[in-house]
Amino acid sequence: MSRELEKQLAAEAAAAMVRPGMRVGLGTGSTVAYLLRALSHRRVDATYVASSPQTASAARRLGIGVEDGEWAGDLHLAIDGADQITRDGWLIKGGGGAHAREKVIAASAHRFVVIADSSKLVANLTPPVPLELMAFGIEATLRRVDPAVRRDGPPSPDGGVIADYYGDVADPMRLSHQLSSIVGVVAHGIFAPDLVSEILIGSKDGIRRTTIGAPS
Repeated sequence: MSRELEKQLAAEAAAAMVRPGMRVGLGTGSTVAYLLRALSHRRVDATYVASSPQTASAARRLGIGVEDGEWAGDLHLAIDGADQITRDGWLIKGGGGAHAREKVIAASAHRFVVIADSSKLVANLTPPVPLELMAFGIEATLRRVDPAVRRDGPPSPDGGVIADYYGDVADPMRLSHQLSSIVGVVAHGIFAPDLVSEILIGSKDGIRRTTIGAPS
């Protein structure tokens, strides 16, 4: 089975979780594109918040109404893809450069569901780890997070500089705390298991579901 079909299966399974009246956070990336198509077919009366202008524009083109980024109360559900997923729920996200907003959405949701194809499963996280950095003092910040390389691409949705950290990722908890403590780092792409409720992986055998944490 192709990776694209695996993404589609995972996305459709997640779309089926959306119920009328829910407030739902939408991530960014190629797997989320399949999620948007599935949601457009279901036409559930829910409220959606997008993690990036790209997701918001794609959703609106499919007839899905998206809020402007401000919402009242927690989100019932958030759905997003990932670049790397370990079996115990550690993630690396941020290939699309929207990981700061993605983390805000994940932290605001009672249930954060991760969707992916089987190639995203890894035994251990490996570099690079995406970073969003303040544009102000960027060269000094890059020295503090060395080894890191600034991406040759667009800024984050909030104007931050996107870079990638290439150091050791063997202890993701330690690295997560280390990166978060560096002045000038807005966000990093390591997502801890305590943010994750469930992982849906598309495979030739159907959907593989892994529950990481209970809904809050």
